[in-house]
Amino acid sequence: MQHLDHDRLVFLALGESEADNAESTHLGACALCRAEVATFQQVAGLGTETQGLADLPDPPEHVWQGIAAQVRAAEAQPSRAETRRQQVPGQGVGTLAEQTNDTPFGRATGTTGEQSTGTTAGPTVTRLDSARRSRRGSGWSRWAATAVTAAAAAAVGVLGTVSVLRPDDPAPAPTQVVVASAPLAAYGSTPPAAKGDARVLRDGQLHLHVANLPRVPGYYEVWLINPTTMEMFSVGTLGGGSDALLPLPPNVDLTSYSVVDVSAEQYDNNTRHSGDSLLRGTLTG
Repeated sequence: MQHLDHDRLVFLALGESEADNAESTHLGACALCRAEVATFQQVAGLGTETQGLADLPDPPEHVWQGIAAQVRAAEAQPSRAETRRQQVPGQGVGTLAEQTNDTPFGRATGTTGEQSTGTTAGPTVTRLDSARRSRRGSGWSRWAATAVTAAAAAAVGVLGTVSVLRPDDPAPAPTQVVVASAPLAAYGSTPPAAKGDARVLRDGQLHLHVANLPRVPGYYEVWLINPTTMEMFSVGTLGGGSDALLPLPPNVDLTSYSVVDVSAEQYDNNTRHSGDSLLRGTLTG
């Protein structure tokens, strides 16, 4: 099966272009390509979710050194062409168990059939499990694994720095006082199973819980709408999870901006509401 190029999958995941008929047919039949698109969408969602973290201190230098070391290690790994199994005529290569048992990256270091006969050992043999070899080889998988590890290391470093710099911060209150709330129901053509609830907390934050939202090529954005004038403003974006805690503007008038709206947005640099509302509800309390 000819798979879609990973650069093309990135554009589809970010909503920069629409899939044509052939691509849609392939995505419908190929679980591997669908999984990559879902991964890219999750990474994009995490990126939008962290837009408000600009004031956090830089992670410690050792975090970046660790990231650089992991990237170099990934680049130093043999490419797919270098790891393709080779067998030279007239030379035995031993059994698969002998070649791959307890060796890094499955590389053969044990005794082969050639050694048992006293002849010179053949070229290094690496196990190629078909289930682990995608169309783009191991290089892309190693890059993705390194990127995920690096992102996790950076996050741990930032959080660790925050905890060191602010050790005396009080522990969060076990419960929050809710001053207004709204059940969120499917809106327009959204599937009826989609739902959620919004709670305005006394500390000036909006807590959202959503479920069964339809998959979208872009991201989800939260709005407060004045139902009389239909004026609105964005509160923030939802990440990949089902819960979000978003800060409200100071002195926001919730008696006027009483409608909570969750919309589907595209990565098109347009800050206005797309017009595609998925959930809506009216705050009371």
